[in-house]
Amino acid sequence: MDIRSAVAYRPTKPELAVFVSGITSMGLEILAVRIVAPQFGSHIYTVGGILTVCLAALSLGYWQGGKRAAFATNREMSWLMLGTAVYIGVVIYASDLLLTHTSVLALPPRYASLPAVIVLFGPPTYLLGFISPYAAELSTKEGTGEASGHVYALGTIGSIIGSGATTFFLIPVLTVSQIGLLFGLILVGTALALTGPTPPRKPTVASVIVVLLLVGAAGGAPVDFDHRGDIVYETGTAHQQLEIVDSGSERTMYLDGARHSAIDLEDPDRHVFTYTKYFHLPMLMADGVDDVDRVLFIGGGGYTGPQDFAEQYDADIDVVELDPDVTDAAEEYFGLERDDVTVYTEDGRQFLERTDETYDLIVLDAYKQDQVPFHLTTEEFMDLASDRLADNGMLHANVIAAPSGAAAEFYHAQYRTMEASFDDLESFRTSDSSAIQNIQIVASNEPRDLSVADLVERNDERDLSVDLSAAIDNRMAAPDTDDAPVLRDDRGEVDSLLDPMFGQRYVIEETDTGSNETTTESSESAPAAMTAPTDTSAATAPLYGG
Repeated sequence: MDIRSAVAYRPTKPELAVFVSGITSMGLEILAVRIVAPQFGSHIYTVGGILTVCLAALSLGYWQGGKRAAFATNREMSWLMLGTAVYIGVVIYASDLLLTHTSVLALPPRYASLPAVIVLFGPPTYLLGFISPYAAELSTKEGTGEASGHVYALGTIGSIIGSGATTFFLIPVLTVSQIGLLFGLILVGTALALTGPTPPRKPTVASVIVVLLLVGAAGGAPVDFDHRGDIVYETGTAHQQLEIVDSGSERTMYLDGARHSAIDLEDPDRHVFTYTKYFHLPMLMADGVDDVDRVLFIGGGGYTGPQDFAEQYDADIDVVELDPDVTDAAEEYFGLERDDVTVYTEDGRQFLERTDETYDLIVLDAYKQDQVPFHLTTEEFMDLASDRLADNGMLHANVIAAPSGAAAEFYHAQYRTMEASFDDLESFRTSDSSAIQNIQIVASNEPRDLSVADLVERNDERDLSVDLSAAIDNRMAAPDTDDAPVLRDDRGEVDSLLDPMFGQRYVIEETDTGSNETTTESSESAPAAMTAPTDTSAATAPLYGG
């Protein structure tokens, strides 16, 4: 086709239908991750489940559509478009309700998201699957091969546009409901075009009704009491769903439904999450506090950790945070002063690869219970981090796992992997419980051979902003890692190592209000998909960041 022909090209109605079905089917697939992730996480099992369900639904639609293709008409395709638009309205209106109800089904955690994905995205994707065989049957191309090839090409081009537009333009700008409304309106418009230029009365009336349903669903989603508190800000970023929630005097940042950072608005010096006090442990292990001149935090979140360091120590603080909207929220709602820290908006590993700077301390605070960026866990990454440390520098890693048992598999693998890159490792549990918790690993480029007595003496002598006596008491012996794998870039074992933690109790220790003494209450066991309970002394929801 030359340029003149391309400019003059006008798609037939079947071609328009298959092109739009490609846009909406792939757009819904991308949007599904954003809808499902806050309830079930965005780990490989959720993403893989969405891909599996959508492909299965499309295949079933192709098969059924092929069987019925001999009776295909433009009007029947218009009804399929309208039916899909109606179901998108259901997704917009009732997705939260459906996610909550399906999350409590008794399924192995890795399959927990499948019922929700099937109910929410199976039917509309199945209906869209009918369009391609119908369009091939109605094609004006000569021969089955030419007709089917033309349909595949148009559908794939539509899928490319739907995927790219949803990922790079729609999600960063619009809410989930607004994007769903847009897809629904596109389908309704296409349905009318298929029956034009003068659509019959029934499709026209049906289209008006569907539009009203879509607008009503987008503007009137079910109101549900949020047990977490008052939502003061929420947005969908390019990476995740971000919410700022106030409960009493505590302000918490949630990312994809998981508690990430917290501050006490009435007591700014309080470490709400106990484990953030442990970030100061390297200040006991260094020969002197003044020896720590340059600090890098990988993972910013609410920037409570970096800001604490900037206030307490005479050191240059750099922070690498992938999501710029998270940094903006920290500035607006968590008091981040950009003059106090230097912020880099990029991936932590990419930053280390390109920088020539060396640091006395790197704080790795980018793990979740069920969503761990594997490229920040491997031997190659640990070697890179070691190279970016001063000769006596330290890496402090906030690892979420159990101290022992099956749920300790990831901790053991991470410990063994770090052993290959560092000369000295120390581990500290943050809870007396044997449940999943925040385990702090401090790795050094040089052997330190510090006893508990040495740490106690330094804690008494050094004028730190926090008392680390409890942290010192929680020092653990080196784990038995003989059966643990060494994590490498070419071996994707992290997800399988996280499996035993799904659905298990996760204890997030908090300090008492008005003090920095640890509250030892913990939550009860809950399904992995459930959100955090109202008890703010601990929670089962995944958490990372300071």
